[in-house]
Amino acid sequence: MAFFKESTPRMFGFRTISMLFIAVGLPACITTPAPPAPVCATGEQRVVSDLVYFGAGRAKGAVTSGEWDDFLRDEVTPRFPQGFSVWQARGQWRAGDGAIMREPSWVLSVVHPDDEASDTAIGELRERYRVRFEQESTMRVRQAACASF
Repeated sequence: MAFFKESTPRMFGFRTISMLFIAVGLPACITTPAPPAPVCATGEQRVVSDLVYFGAGRAKGAVTSGEWDDFLRDEVTPRFPQGFSVWQARGQWRAGDGAIMREPSWVLSVVHPDDEASDTAIGELRERYRVRFEQESTMRVRQAACASF
């Protein structure tokens, strides 16, 4: 019994430190699971629906409709010849320096297979636009979906 009484403070300290380590360290090891894949109806197939937002503001003037059309012809169509949709928007975002920016934007919607080639193509489009039109970034929203063609 004397052993238990003498060891209790040391064990309590070790347990407290161990529990603290687990409480602080464990969340860093946990990853959020991916959302479940949608259950598609008969005749539908699983796809990825990407929305990519391209800001059109730049120091030398906004990206013109002609420049956007050239980008679609030269970059988007060869990568996604099966089709896509685009529309104009007005965007707001926070720049790297913290400033709130408002600018005209283009939105690209592409529904494609969930494969490496399509994922790479979206990444290439984003980078080519960023460089070509002097943009800090673009934004991609990727969502699992079901589609019938």
